[in-house]
Amino acid sequence: MMLELKGLYKSFRGIPAVEDVSFSIASGEIVGFLGPNGAGKSTTVKIMTGMLRPNAGRVLFEGRDIRKDLVAFRRAIGYVPEEAHLYGYMSGFEYLQLIGRLRGFSEALIEIKAARLLKLLHLESSQYSPISTYSKGMRQRVLIAAAVLHDPRLLILDEPLSGLDVISARLLKDLLEMLAAEGKAVLYISHVLEVVEQVCSRVVVIAKGKILADAPPSQLTQLMKLPNLESVFAQLVQQQDTSAVARQIVEVMRIGHA
Repeated sequence: MMLELKGLYKSFRGIPAVEDVSFSIASGEIVGFLGPNGAGKSTTVKIMTGMLRPNAGRVLFEGRDIRKDLVAFRRAIGYVPEEAHLYGYMSGFEYLQLIGRLRGFSEALIEIKAARLLKLLHLESSQYSPISTYSKGMRQRVLIAAAVLHDPRLLILDEPLSGLDVISARLLKDLLEMLAAEGKAVLYISHVLEVVEQVCSRVVVIAKGKILADAPPSQLTQLMKLPNLESVFAQLVQQQDTSAVARQIVEVMRIGHA
């Protein structure tokens, strides 16, 4: 297995955030990781990337505990965080230069790779403009370029389609399928269940800090006799009746306007 999470437990002030979280990602797999807000996804990802230390459990990369050599582990992964925390005063090109230098690349190699990636991601005309002037989608494309710059073996993508237009989203999906075909492992975290159903070979569902399901999307829909992954997800995490809540909101809006 490329990545294995074994019995992860993490609490904050005595309150469990994740409990006995275990799953794996193999080479060539795109695994979806789903859960409602507050389910424990972010905590799991922070442990998985080495940003948080669990109270119990381990994360193994190619059979080795990541905490034995976090520097080497981080060299092997590409990460697109949910929030685009970028240096606004830098240009897209300068940001990729910074990432390349941190990865130990030569200046010549950085220049070639950064320029080509920015062009392919339709950022060429803005590559020397400050990131503070970029749209959300442009910032997201810079993050994607930074995540793949060093040809990682494992990609962890947290809401990667956020802000992307239709063409960029289609490009990302094609790219992920191509990378998986080359043997890379991908963890795909998203609320866009239709896309998860299209690109992921397996789906892991977490709610209230515990894993509720781990299976191919088609298997989940068949087992629960539901038409799509969105219905499965809603039932697994026992989401509220959103249409009923929407009606109640409309009722509140009308108070005083009858």
